[in-house]
Amino acid sequence: MKKSDVVRMIFHPATSLAGPGSEQIEQAKTDTLWIPKRATGLAFAPTNIALCKYWGKRDTELNLPVTSSLSVALPDKGAMTTVSLHDKPHDEIILNGQEVAPGSQFAERTRQFLDLFRPENKGYLHIDIKMNLPVAAGLASSACGFASLTAALNDLFDWKLPVRSMSILARLGSGSASRSFWKGFVEWHAGVQSDGMDCYADPLSYEWEQLKVGLLVITDKEKSISSRDAMQRTVDTSVLYASWPKKVARDLVTLRQALQVKNLALLGGAAESNALSMHATMLSSWPPVCYSLPETIAAMHKIWDLRRAGLEVYFTQDAGPNLKLLFLEKDTEQVQAQFPQVEVITLFD
Repeated sequence: MKKSDVVRMIFHPATSLAGPGSEQIEQAKTDTLWIPKRATGLAFAPTNIALCKYWGKRDTELNLPVTSSLSVALPDKGAMTTVSLHDKPHDEIILNGQEVAPGSQFAERTRQFLDLFRPENKGYLHIDIKMNLPVAAGLASSACGFASLTAALNDLFDWKLPVRSMSILARLGSGSASRSFWKGFVEWHAGVQSDGMDCYADPLSYEWEQLKVGLLVITDKEKSISSRDAMQRTVDTSVLYASWPKKVARDLVTLRQALQVKNLALLGGAAESNALSMHATMLSSWPPVCYSLPETIAAMHKIWDLRRAGLEVYFTQDAGPNLKLLFLEKDTEQVQAQFPQVEVITLFD
């Protein structure tokens, strides 16, 4: 199945995949999807930090994950995207005030995503993206980017899509984007259907006002290998990957229990173990993938030393060298004293 088939199922659920020919499909796209209802579309999407990671796809075309995953949104960190039609014969993408090179991977991924909706060679967009976090540095910038783009298109063209449908569509651009439509804790369901229509995210009802996340940015430089490429290499070559789904299944149960009773040791232990296991699968790939820098490892050891000394702080690490600390509000001053560069994020008002 192709991504365009999923788009058809979202917008024209009564039309079978064996229905109208390509010309009719393109006409339907023109009539239904690409007529703006206002001058600009605008949307914000928060970045999300996975406590139980998404690592590995059962379908690379549709970005269907091998396992479910669980994340928490950073409500004030993410992407604000503005979109509008313009007369230029190509899309124009502005990221934090700078035009993105048309042939770059960033521009190509965006163009391929937009081509799922618009008529062929018609209706190009001016896209202005403002992100208040490092891009391509393991802080889920693609997640909030594609989620905000999807929501901005929904606003511009007045598609009136339910959030679950937007979660499915954003997943076609970046898997973890499916989780970036809500504040708080979110679970992305792996699903079992080959068309991916049961693969979407849902918000969880838990709130934990005392829980804090600390962004410990080791470097804001772009990583040497993309998450997408590293993920596929891991699935293809890691001798440890076969154990990953079982690990995730256990961790999801533990994380839900931790959220229910608000137990930081349970939550932090599961999140930290899950992250280290994911990176272990990368290290056992060939060629090996290692995102950690010496400063990353030093920070890990410092966190373990602090826990042994009685300070309850944990970390998680995505596909990049930067860490996210997990701790309670009462320990904020101690964490800041130990990590002066940390940015403390309030998850719930």
